[in-house]
Amino acid sequence: MSLSFLDLAKRRIVLLDGAMGTELMARGLPQGACPEVWNAEKPGLVQEVYRAYFAAGADAVSTNSFGGSRIKLAGHGLDTRAFELNRSAARLAREIAPPGRAVAGSMGPTGKFLKPQGEFTEEEFESAFAEQARGLAEGGADVLLIETQYDLREALCAVRGARRGSVLPVMATMTFNAVPRGYFTLMGDTVSRCLSELETAGACAVGANCTLNSEQMAGLVRAMRPETGLPLIAQANAGKPALDADGRVVYSQSLEDYVRFVPEIVRGGANIVGGCCGTTPAFIRAMAEILARSER
Repeated sequence: MSLSFLDLAKRRIVLLDGAMGTELMARGLPQGACPEVWNAEKPGLVQEVYRAYFAAGADAVSTNSFGGSRIKLAGHGLDTRAFELNRSAARLAREIAPPGRAVAGSMGPTGKFLKPQGEFTEEEFESAFAEQARGLAEGGADVLLIETQYDLREALCAVRGARRGSVLPVMATMTFNAVPRGYFTLMGDTVSRCLSELETAGACAVGANCTLNSEQMAGLVRAMRPETGLPLIAQANAGKPALDADGRVVYSQSLEDYVRFVPEIVRGGANIVGGCCGTTPAFIRAMAEILARSER
């Protein structure tokens, strides 16, 4: 499925899914708990989320493995279960994926910093990402999606580790902030440098996710498109998060406001689109309808 998934992105707009964490929280995952442990303890609820996104029209779902590196899992005392939990995340999606739909193995940041800002070496990061990639590949992922990376050095470790751990194609998205001078990661990396170095490292599709709302993402896509000939990924947040009166996380951008910028994101040059924090199967369904109309 991996090759056809990437080929598909060259022929038409490919639709990814939306947020995973908030969907699991809506099904009872406590705030601050480890989502990946549900791959073993509550697999039916994880599959419920996958099914909802496939039913909404997603061409691919991202596995419940965003925080699945052993470095990230160590914060929950689960580092020794990294391979198992990643394999389960992909297997659960593979079991219920409709024919012709793909499973994207999600690989998020470690939450730690490389030396000299932090305590970890590049080899330690690469090794952790390689282990995660092996688990996702064995579970049946079609492609690996390295996402929400705010440090280009870590993103490059993730790409190298993913390629070391499996033969699956690797996609990579950075997280950018919009400032008066343009778009930069938290660590000050530019759009041009990120996309160029990720491509050189072997990523087969590149782009951005998280932080920006859909209107801001449309502007970022216009800035990214001239910087790469690879398929371009764009997954915006549904605005900024806040807590409501009941202590639940809510997002500032409504579904209607979010999807009205989807055509602009596509016109700007995105080949693979989806949602990030705050987006639900309803957002993906609305995006699928917009994309279907645009292809007629």
